[in-house]
Amino acid sequence: MRCTNLIVAAVLGVAFLSGLAACGEREEVVQADRGYQGKPDGKPWDNEPLAYDTPKWQKGDQASWETQIRRRQLGQHEDRRIKQ
Repeated sequence: MRCTNLIVAAVLGVAFLSGLAACGEREEVVQADRGYQGKPDGKPWDNEPLAYDTPKWQKGDQASWETQIRRRQLGQHEDRRIKQ
């Protein structure tokens, strides 16, 4: 009987301490005065084409980049791939 009371007390103690630990979580707030520390994002068409692939678009040309994306999407369309 004494051993059972000791186990119950230990389980309740662990549960109580776990509950206290969860209450100690601090809210994450962005500090506006620090500003963004990372690299600024650029436009996808301003990147170089992949080196291992034949260049299908020119760096900085949005229209050729969009055309290449459309062609790539058509190649991934299952119905169109089967019909070819």
